[in-house]
Amino acid sequence: MQAELEKLLILQDRDQRIRQIETEVRTVPQQRKNLEAQLAATAASLESLKHRAKQLEVDRKKLELDVGTRQTSISKLKTQQYATRKNDEFQAMGHEIERYEREIGQLEDQELELMVQADKLRDEISAQEKTAAAARDSVNRQLGDLEEKAKVLGRQMQELTGQRAELAGAIDEDVIERYQRLFASKGDAAVVAVEHGVCTGCHMKVTTQTAVRAKSASEIVSCEQCGRILYSAD
Repeated sequence: MQAELEKLLILQDRDQRIRQIETEVRTVPQQRKNLEAQLAATAASLESLKHRAKQLEVDRKKLELDVGTRQTSISKLKTQQYATRKNDEFQAMGHEIERYEREIGQLEDQELELMVQADKLRDEISAQEKTAAAARDSVNRQLGDLEEKAKVLGRQMQELTGQRAELAGAIDEDVIERYQRLFASKGDAAVVAVEHGVCTGCHMKVTTQTAVRAKSASEIVSCEQCGRILYSAD
């Protein structure tokens, strides 16, 4: 039975490694999703800056048109001033011209402020483009590493699965069924050591008789508390 226990321990090692790989494989899609989200966020930030720059240009052109409209109105009013002979009309048009000129000054101040903002935004866009390019290179590199990791894990899984099938086929059918039920239910190990009379699976003390039977390795012995298969480490 000692040989059977040794086979079970080797089988358990393969099962634990398979379980570990399965856990790693399950994380790959989320890691990929996180990287793609990081890339999308960087691109969105750059796009937002460019959108703001376009809007500033639209606003600036609108101010420019408003200035042009008022300048045209001023030209018409001045022409009309020269044509009128009435002093009150001349003065009224003069006041209108002054109003337009004040508005032009305000509009030009706003236009200048937008130009300052646009210059600052161009610098931000330039910096963000460099950041986005670096992030794109980094993420693409990490995505490549992730794809390679997935392939390696796949190869390891295939190799371990083959080894497991071979090992399981060499173990008594009743024993392997018992082991598999325990491995599925316990979540960590189905075959554990007895050390100083204590089961290392549940950390409970076993009976002296159980410890002796486990040490003799002449039969498959289970812990009275947790049911795990025992072997002696003493």
